[in-house]
Amino acid sequence: MPSSSSAGAETGTLFVVATPIGNLDDASPRARATLAAVALVAAEDTRHTRTLLASWGIDTDMISLHEHNEEARIPGLLDRLRHGEDLALVSDAGTPLLADPGYRLVRAVVSAGLPVRPIPGPCALVAALSASGLPTDRFLFAGFLPARSGPRKAALAELRSMASTLVFYETPHRIKAALADAAEVLGGDREAWVGRELTKRFETHYSGSLAELAGRFATGDEEERGEFVLIIGAAQAGAPATELDADAVLKALLAELPASKAAKVAAKLLDRPRQELFQRCLTLTQGG
Repeated sequence: MPSSSSAGAETGTLFVVATPIGNLDDASPRARATLAAVALVAAEDTRHTRTLLASWGIDTDMISLHEHNEEARIPGLLDRLRHGEDLALVSDAGTPLLADPGYRLVRAVVSAGLPVRPIPGPCALVAALSASGLPTDRFLFAGFLPARSGPRKAALAELRSMASTLVFYETPHRIKAALADAAEVLGGDREAWVGRELTKRFETHYSGSLAELAGRFATGDEEERGEFVLIIGAAQAGAPATELDADAVLKALLAELPASKAAKVAAKLLDRPRQELFQRCLTLTQGG
């Protein structure tokens, strides 16, 4: 149950509460008790959270807190904490702040010297890693890749030499393109794993090389509903760089980026001089 923090009886606590990513039975008794006891729940989507709380018989007051209003909500929430009210922060699913809103609020609460307490529980990132069979001793969570191909390839290029398992969240309508770009930029032989609808009725896992998974999803035979977690194996020390066609890379990047940025990204991808690639960008944009 929530209780006054050690900072004093007059100070409230912000509880960061993990909620189910699919299976409602994954909610801990502590999470339910906290959500029932606090004065207010700050939720990413109050409609979604109201349905969740109602399924547990909880009717705590709620306020929306998402990327468009988080900054504006902070002063009022800090004031309530200073006046002794305990508050809870939840996202639509899983642990708040991981590719979800809440960072600015938590930072503001910590900066104000007010207590923040985690109520740990479900997290798609951790669940996926635990089932993937890929190394978990060192990993990088990179959230969602950019929606457009050029910036997505640029983001992947920055991670190409990372000696860590890479973890991404992805949406149904972008999973095919993300796998194809990852295979092109990181190398088709990289070991990878895709999880869909984790903890839900139709949970599905796919494993293989990036090239195999990209091909499998490209056929259109795989279900593209639900949320995806994409895990990619680390770069191997001394592994040869994947050979990429310079003009093909530049054309893909130029479709999304100005010539200077495209040349910068391509230089990382191809391990070639930036100025040389910039000149080639100018030629390509002029129809050469």
